[in-house]
Amino acid sequence: MKTILITGGAGFIGSHVVRLFVNKYPEYHIVNLDALTYAGNLENLTDVAQRPNYTFVKADITDTEAIQALFNKYDFQGVIHLAAESHVDRSITDPFSFIRTNILGTVNLIHAAKESWKGKMGGRLFYHISTDEVYGSLGKTGMFAETTSYDPRSPYSSSKASSDHLVRAYHHTYGLPVVVSNCSNNYGSHQFPEKLIPLSINNIKHNKPIPIYGKGENIRDWLFVEDHASAIDTIFHKGKVGETYNIGGINEWTNIDLIHLLCKIMDKKLGRPEGESAKLITFVTDRAGHDLRYAIDSSKLQRELGWHPSLQFEEGLEKTVDWYLANESWMENITSGEYQKYYAKQYENR
Repeated sequence: MKTILITGGAGFIGSHVVRLFVNKYPEYHIVNLDALTYAGNLENLTDVAQRPNYTFVKADITDTEAIQALFNKYDFQGVIHLAAESHVDRSITDPFSFIRTNILGTVNLIHAAKESWKGKMGGRLFYHISTDEVYGSLGKTGMFAETTSYDPRSPYSSSKASSDHLVRAYHHTYGLPVVVSNCSNNYGSHQFPEKLIPLSINNIKHNKPIPIYGKGENIRDWLFVEDHASAIDTIFHKGKVGETYNIGGINEWTNIDLIHLLCKIMDKKLGRPEGESAKLITFVTDRAGHDLRYAIDSSKLQRELGWHPSLQFEEGLEKTVDWYLANESWMENITSGEYQKYYAKQYENR
């Protein structure tokens, strides 16, 4: 049985990747490593928690001894590395947490892989998941390609850029088999409600202000999280060692247009008069160093590996709203902090 380590598997994107791999590949043993910091939530994986090909391990990727022990215990044929601090606002107020996790944690993992796979690199793969934010900011035209020069603007994107460079350095220096992907903004179910879409859904439902930075003119390319998980599956199994692949949803929206669409969907779902939720829009002081526009050119991934996004944004956003409205207890457990007790409840008697 092939054993695959997925880091950050209790988080938003990671839980979707874990679920996909556990369900699609019963012949794989999936080991989910997560520190269960504020954004890690085992409730995201209740549907696969008892599967025979799934194991959860609570540990921090910055813990050298724990990571070495894990690689000694399991003969990993692959690592899919998603564990990261990812919220730009938090990186501005606490950059050191991002440096520790995103840089030192990544070095910890790639070094453990190098040592564990020494003399047996064939058939192994370290897959590092990154972000389009490492490329900086675009003007009104153009798209980020795999050859675009790095120009990170925030502590978050700088820490991810550093980790990208270190992964590639271990490939070129030590022969570690790696691939890297850079994705655009993800949305979908199970996203921690500090991010724009789930925060706005929750605020609309409870008639609270919807905060929009500046004038809402910043543009993002939105990628449905299940499409991202599918792309990760494709790259892990078909990607060429040493290559980088950009993953985009081909869905560019200004923040203000996105929120107006979301308000329209929510009014319909909640039975409110059209335009009622839009009254909650509140413009706030812009984020420091706020990048104007991101847009991903994913043509290499589509051309070489045959991946394509399955949903347009309007369809994906409606599916996302439906999930949050149908899973009110999930959101309530997040906002109350109850979700952080889930791990203890599940494992205290083991």
